[in-house]
Amino acid sequence: MKSVPDPGVETGVSRSLANYRKANISGIHYLMELDIPAEREKKIGAVADISFELKSTKYPLQLDFKEDQGRIQKLSVNGVPVEIKLQKEHLLIAQQYLKPGKNVVHLEFWAGDGALNRNADYLYTLFVPDRARTVFPCFDQPDLKAVYTLTLKLPLDWKAIANAALKDSSITNTAKIYRFKPSDTISTYLFSFSAGKFNKMNAPMDHLSGSFLYRETDTAKLKHSLNEIFKIHGNSLKFMENWTGIPYPFQKFDFVAIPDFQFGGMEHVGAIQYKESSLFLDGGATKDQLNSRNNLIAHETAHMWFGDLVTMNWFTDVWMKEVFANFMADKSTEEITGKADFDLKFLVDHFPAAYGVDRSIGANPIRQDLDNLKDAGTLYGNIIYHKAPIMMRQLERMMGKEKFQQGVREYLNKFANDNASWPDLIAILDKYAAADLQKWNKVWVNDSGRPLVDYQLEKKDGKITSFRITQKPEYGVNNSVGIDSRTGIESGNRKANEKIWPQLFELTLYYPGSVKELTVNLNAKSVEVKEAIGMEAPLFVQFNSSGQGYGVWPVDPVMFSAIDRMEQPLNRAAAYIALYENMLNGRSIQPTALLDLLMSRVGLEKEELNLKLITGYIGAIFWEFTSPQQRLAIHSKLEKTLWNAMVNQALPNHKKMLFKAYQDIFLSKSATDQLFLIWKNQQAPQGLILSEDDYTALTFALALRMDNNASLLQSQLDRIRNADRRKRFEFIKPAVSSDLSDRNAFFKRLELKVNREKEANVGVALYYLHHPLRQATSIAYLPKSLEMLSEIQTTGDIFFPQNWLQSTFSYYQSEEAAKMVTDFLKANPDYSPKLKAKILQATDYLYRASALRNAKD
Repeated sequence: MKSVPDPGVETGVSRSLANYRKANISGIHYLMELDIPAEREKKIGAVADISFELKSTKYPLQLDFKEDQGRIQKLSVNGVPVEIKLQKEHLLIAQQYLKPGKNVVHLEFWAGDGALNRNADYLYTLFVPDRARTVFPCFDQPDLKAVYTLTLKLPLDWKAIANAALKDSSITNTAKIYRFKPSDTISTYLFSFSAGKFNKMNAPMDHLSGSFLYRETDTAKLKHSLNEIFKIHGNSLKFMENWTGIPYPFQKFDFVAIPDFQFGGMEHVGAIQYKESSLFLDGGATKDQLNSRNNLIAHETAHMWFGDLVTMNWFTDVWMKEVFANFMADKSTEEITGKADFDLKFLVDHFPAAYGVDRSIGANPIRQDLDNLKDAGTLYGNIIYHKAPIMMRQLERMMGKEKFQQGVREYLNKFANDNASWPDLIAILDKYAAADLQKWNKVWVNDSGRPLVDYQLEKKDGKITSFRITQKPEYGVNNSVGIDSRTGIESGNRKANEKIWPQLFELTLYYPGSVKELTVNLNAKSVEVKEAIGMEAPLFVQFNSSGQGYGVWPVDPVMFSAIDRMEQPLNRAAAYIALYENMLNGRSIQPTALLDLLMSRVGLEKEELNLKLITGYIGAIFWEFTSPQQRLAIHSKLEKTLWNAMVNQALPNHKKMLFKAYQDIFLSKSATDQLFLIWKNQQAPQGLILSEDDYTALTFALALRMDNNASLLQSQLDRIRNADRRKRFEFIKPAVSSDLSDRNAFFKRLELKVNREKEANVGVALYYLHHPLRQATSIAYLPKSLEMLSEIQTTGDIFFPQNWLQSTFSYYQSEEAAKMVTDFLKANPDYSPKLKAKILQATDYLYRASALRNAKD
């Protein structure tokens, strides 16, 4: 064995420990039995045999276990009882009990509850990124794949699925016992089971068949969703097999829908988990909701190849599995919908979300360093889920689709059932690419930010004589010390540099009755569009008209009032995004002017995804970039515009989107009375379909605007029959209460981890708690919210820190709130850089609102 240094013992799973164990340990098999009682408060008894091959006994063996030592009752190694020694979240086994070759560690213990997600009548495991160690002792790192043979002892009326197929089952007087076959070889974060009072459906999916566990009871949602869910899975499986050239690589394909799940989905081999509300839609579902469900299922299915079959060595490259899952999900929808719809959906899905992080001074690169898996959760966010697919599409375009596919297929075959890194993939793709991928990789993957693009068009006698396009980093060029002028806070990733973003994008010239599209290779700080020289001078030009280029694109002043000349929905979507990003940058467009333009478009825009963009931007400008005084002056006109557009809209999905926009911004008594009658009588405007969830959202919107809302909230609770949705409503209810003492008590309860377990519900509750109409009192919660962030990152799941911050800070715009954030960061100079970045990302609008206000003044 090659000499590997002593990893020492430190909290978490360090890179040095992971490297040592990878070099020393192989052939891991977990044989585990869990006795799960019906009562949530009772402990889960567990027995495990962990067998593995060991090369060297030079240093003590470390099993990861982030629990109290008292939970372990018995420990033996190779048949010899061993003293239990738990140090810094590691179960230490001395060298004298170990031997080169096969070893077996036998454990009898009480399973930890950290990632078991126990509810009154169901539970599910969620071990990503390093939380298997909160439940059982293990080697909790992605590159030590293992086989799991699981036995579950369950209450008689429970059902269960796990990674492997069921071998057999038996029933006693008091329990049901499920014995599963040995699993495929998988990482600890992919080991999973779900058990509880679920309904079960079996159905075919292309050439496979699978089981689906769910708790939904709404008959309309079941009717519109069950068969469709299996159909979408079948389509996704077929696409992935065809594109990769690799048949589905695991022994089975089951999935489960979980109420209030923390994520949209999780790609456990043979036991995918989904958020129930994302899968079950009724007849009133919008195109956006249907697209989201298709993408979610395609995303998790793609993970079977990207992440599960080939897994990253270390969570530094967690983005690789996510970018391919998103990218492949997008490609599968392109095959179904066609290129035009795909291009529009890709633009609307990814660009605003990526810009939302990359425009902030806390922006992070796609690929980030990681010293210890305990911090792996901080790597997740919209950069890896949304900027990375944009980057990958640019890479595919640069290489050519066929060459790109050949390279990825070679990668999957070479590393099947193993682990790999981004450099491993780049090395393979480099063989198929003409361009220098290492240089390209540096700015797109290893650095953050986006280019600020500008241009100079010269003309003479009605002809273009020169058309030069320039790019520079959005931040840092004139700021050698990296101090942000808005916050006064140093941002280490904004140092001055001369970087460029090599990319292809489209430029469209608009003429009376015609358009001319040119492709530009923006591969330098300054490029001349030679093809345009000698052409007729256009009415106006549109940058990034195909929606594939990444950056802050210039806006021709004429385009501002000429969007109706753009016949293609994709062109209009690119225009809306460019206008909004320029407004945020204070680049010649004021918030009130853009709001007026968007208001003029709500009754004219025919494409649903564009209407989603417009209404989202209207809400953001109204609540975040207009003052309370301005809102009072414009809300009546905005209400009237949205209501009339909704009434006059024939398409039900468009109508619903406009209704939700109206519900978001209304302030007048007449609007309140109108919406209250809709809620009270449960009679939607003609042509509009509202579900129980829609009436719940309407309840909360009304409650925010009422001096005494107790009766309203209780009445809506009484209407809800589904047990899981009742619990969700009961949790959120005090956060929306008109009684300040209820809201104070609710926030105080969040200080305890046990009251934050339903993270999705916490996020929704925080949105209402910190709504602009409640900020006069809720601003007092901000210092404590920042103070709690470190613990939330330690105890919560991967998206919770981001969710906590976004739900808390998104709608603040006051100088007082900005000062609280600035003071917190200045008072904590040694604060975790990754958490500091999350704070700066979440508070970007807060600082921009102040900057835009000051610029106007």
